[in-house]
Amino acid sequence: MKPVKKVRIIVVDDHALFRAGLVSLLTSIPEFEIVGEAGDGEEALAVIAKEKPDVVLLDVNMPVMGGVEMVETLQDLDQPRVLMLTISKHDEDLFGAIAAGADGYLLKDSEPDELRRAINLVAEGKSVLSPEVTSRVLKAVSSSKGLPPDVALSKRELEVLQCLAKGMTSALIAQALYISENTVKTHVRHILEKLEASNRAEAVSRAIQLGIIRQ
Repeated sequence: MKPVKKVRIIVVDDHALFRAGLVSLLTSIPEFEIVGEAGDGEEALAVIAKEKPDVVLLDVNMPVMGGVEMVETLQDLDQPRVLMLTISKHDEDLFGAIAAGADGYLLKDSEPDELRRAINLVAEGKSVLSPEVTSRVLKAVSSSKGLPPDVALSKRELEVLQCLAKGMTSALIAQALYISENTVKTHVRHILEKLEASNRAEAVSRAIQLGIIRQ
């Protein structure tokens, strides 16, 4: 019988005791394999580049480079799936993480079984929200105004969108932002999805209408 592939995980949290406890817990779960850990976002990027995990468990508030900034940086790479694991219930952190591209947002007081289920779902390509924050996300999405324009798109996506508004090609955008053309195309795809546009021109038009960018 072919062995079941384990979910390869990296734990990123600046609290050493919590990190050690989490690593110990996850190591005891048969379908998980801990391949690295880090105390801040900058350190984590190096570990991720080396180990290429399936899922990164990531705190929001950390020194050197915070969780949201790290998720935005991972958008420029072939990023792993990201599950935010944090104590923060602040809307700024919640919506910032989601807009940056996080695949899940779970609170640290979650039960072990809930964390296990969340990691497996994220590894399968699904999204997960802690029950305590789900209602706020649904309220924001159902609101007539939706998410605030400056929250709906990540910092990098806004930069790409501004380049699109100037009529720049993927090659020119890649050169201007020091990223690959494939990364540019990934950002463009996310922009089209978030703005519900069928092409670049329509995305720019909708962005202008929403006040996200100016003519």
